[in-house]
Amino acid sequence: MGQFEGEGADMFWNPKGRGPVCFNPPAVRSILPITIRRTEMVLAGQSKAQIFEGMKAWVKQGMPSFEPGAMSFMMSKEQHLNDGSHPNWMAHLMFYAPVMDGSAWGADLPLSPVMLHPHFRGNPEPVDEFMVPAGWWSDGTPDPVKPQ
Repeated sequence: MGQFEGEGADMFWNPKGRGPVCFNPPAVRSILPITIRRTEMVLAGQSKAQIFEGMKAWVKQGMPSFEPGAMSFMMSKEQHLNDGSHPNWMAHLMFYAPVMDGSAWGADLPLSPVMLHPHFRGNPEPVDEFMVPAGWWSDGTPDPVKPQ
């Protein structure tokens, strides 16, 4: 996904970012277009504010409908999602849902493996992204990294 993560993101479109993601068919039709649209605006040189406003307009004008069952996974050791001590963060699955109370999924609750990613959170796209650690990388080796 493009590194937008809201208007205040410190890592906005990090040129070192690599986020290899595999989408299932419902996510290809309903989530991938969000990434493509945002990427087009970044590559056109738009500011964060312009992108945010452009995405809001796109949602109103005909963003593809959300499809139930949309999910993806990021399990490559080659990912570079941040410049911190764990740039490849962790292998994880992502499940997409209409905006809702994250506690319905157990998100961000003590001892729950489910996290609600701030990537969307309904602003401006009406989608929530729930992440769950996978526990191993795509090559089958264990991924012992846990979110901090």
